[in-house]
Amino acid sequence: MGRSFSTVLHSSLLLLILAILLSHAATDANVSAKPREDRSALQRRGRRGDASSPSAAGRLRFNGGKRQGEFKILQVADMHYADGRSTGCLNVFPNQTATCSDLNTTAFIYRVIREESPDLVVFTGDNIYGFDATDAAKSMDMAFAPAVTLKLPWAAVLGNHDQESTLSREGVMRHIVSMPHTMSRFNPNGFDIDGFGNYNLEIYGPEGSLLENKSVLNLYFLDSGDYSTVPSIPGYNWIKPSQQLWFQRTSSHLQKEYMNKPEAQKEAAPGLVYFHIPLPEFGSFDASNFTGVRQEGISSASVNSGFFSTMVEAGDVKAAFTGHDHLNDFCGKLTGIQLCYAGGFGYHAYGKAGWSRRARVVSAFLEKTVDGKWGGVKSIKTWKRLDDQYLSTIDSQVLWSKGTNGKIVFFLLMM
Repeated sequence: MGRSFSTVLHSSLLLLILAILLSHAATDANVSAKPREDRSALQRRGRRGDASSPSAAGRLRFNGGKRQGEFKILQVADMHYADGRSTGCLNVFPNQTATCSDLNTTAFIYRVIREESPDLVVFTGDNIYGFDATDAAKSMDMAFAPAVTLKLPWAAVLGNHDQESTLSREGVMRHIVSMPHTMSRFNPNGFDIDGFGNYNLEIYGPEGSLLENKSVLNLYFLDSGDYSTVPSIPGYNWIKPSQQLWFQRTSSHLQKEYMNKPEAQKEAAPGLVYFHIPLPEFGSFDASNFTGVRQEGISSASVNSGFFSTMVEAGDVKAAFTGHDHLNDFCGKLTGIQLCYAGGFGYHAYGKAGWSRRARVVSAFLEKTVDGKWGGVKSIKTWKRLDDQYLSTIDSQVLWSKGTNGKIVFFLLMM
């Protein structure tokens, strides 16, 4: 970032983004502002059978086109969006302050999307910074505008700041699931569950392949809450038993589906998990056993909910991705699961002058059998993109690899 900031974000690009955001605001101009919702919704469980279907039609699947056998996910953590151009930036150099705003966050999203062409964009909480957002719905419309405008499938979970404006956590999630092209869901049908925005997405094999009707990659999304409501337990909230039970049942069902006929597979499809607040286990690493940097403490809940053990026991989870601690961007492997931070993305979020805002990219690659047909997921790779002059790629690593067994030919597209 640093001195290259003005090079990256030309005034013409910012004006274009402003025009796009104003057009979104104009669309909502005839809608009256909603009153601030009752904060008691923060403590309510999601209602049974109250799930919203994704507005983006059709299945997510590995493509057979320009990136054959690959599915790419862009993770955007901690945008902290507020009111757009009028909202200033935090922790940038003094000569950047006058021209830096939420629009720089928007410009970065457009920039990395155009470079990476992701199949799915995942926003992992603190999408807006409620205390500085005059209208929560309008802030979210601006924050998610790049994915919506480019008609990309996208999904979101809540952080600990999203509900601090004019909508409760329930209201924020209801707005998200109503937006165009979102794959987000309010909660699972027929399941009494804590929080808002607990759901899963299934990524199917390429059309025409033997696995076109099977989910070869499973994504789990959970609401890690905001703050503890138990007086004797200070600090952040945690993933509750009801959410873990839903996760266990969903994972078990998906594994059975994948390993049953037709086209029964020998091993479970890999799973990836997304939520906002890191687990205490993120504190298990030091510089000798992770890739990336740790520049601040692990701000997890003060109690251990046991969700890490739940993921290990499920057997299909290969990696979990969070945000929350903006100056951490590492991945470390513990008991077979990679625990990964994305690093801070937004310019209205705290950061570090000279340490570029960043995004995490994850790509899964399919194997090819000896007769040239697409098989299951062979490997999962990750890297980060920096908002610097070159949109630099750093810390490329393999998160998980199935390995060869003599019957399968490894297939991996080079970056």
